[in-house]
Amino acid sequence: MFSKEEKDAVYKAIYTRRDVRSFLSTPVPAEAIHNILHAAHQAPSVGFMQPWNFIIVSSDETKERLAWAADKERRALAIHYEEEEGKETKFLGLKVEGLKEAPITICVTCDPTRGGSHVLGRNSIPETDALSTACAIQNMWLAACAEGLALGWVSFYKKNDVRDILDIPPHVDPIALLSIGYTENYPTAPILETAKWETRRVLQELVFTNKWGERHG
Repeated sequence: MFSKEEKDAVYKAIYTRRDVRSFLSTPVPAEAIHNILHAAHQAPSVGFMQPWNFIIVSSDETKERLAWAADKERRALAIHYEEEEGKETKFLGLKVEGLKEAPITICVTCDPTRGGSHVLGRNSIPETDALSTACAIQNMWLAACAEGLALGWVSFYKKNDVRDILDIPPHVDPIALLSIGYTENYPTAPILETAKWETRRVLQELVFTNKWGERHG
């Protein structure tokens, strides 16, 4: 059983975790990185296949190359918002500088071949290996928050660019680039919410009972 203080700490990490884009150059303690990776490795995975690997990037040159890959894709994606007034500017304003600023970037990968051809659960729903990796990333986010660190997930890049930069085998999927470091500006709300990109939906409108569309409660 969790004590009230322990439960409060769990929910505090969940509710205060943010996707951060601005970092200090202050070094991150090796123990903190170990704790974050250990938390990731405790994540549930389909068929217990543990499909993840973690590439820790501290080289400034490599981080610059990753930032280039992300910025190239960001500019390409901005075309989709040209007709929506203000959105293109806001989209281009989302910084990829965090990849260069943060002392550490971790590439989290997913190996769909791990565990062989017949992994319990994955046979029915193949993408559960990527979903398992996402569970590991969420653990990293919560652990980073508990360690007093900021974490930013860069979600736009061509996977083959990242494979080339980090020498990742062709069959391995680079799921995420995560920048980790300290920050002076830890957001109190999601960045895209404060930027008026979108508002948080009302939970009650997303919950159904027994079948799709049947409102709960």
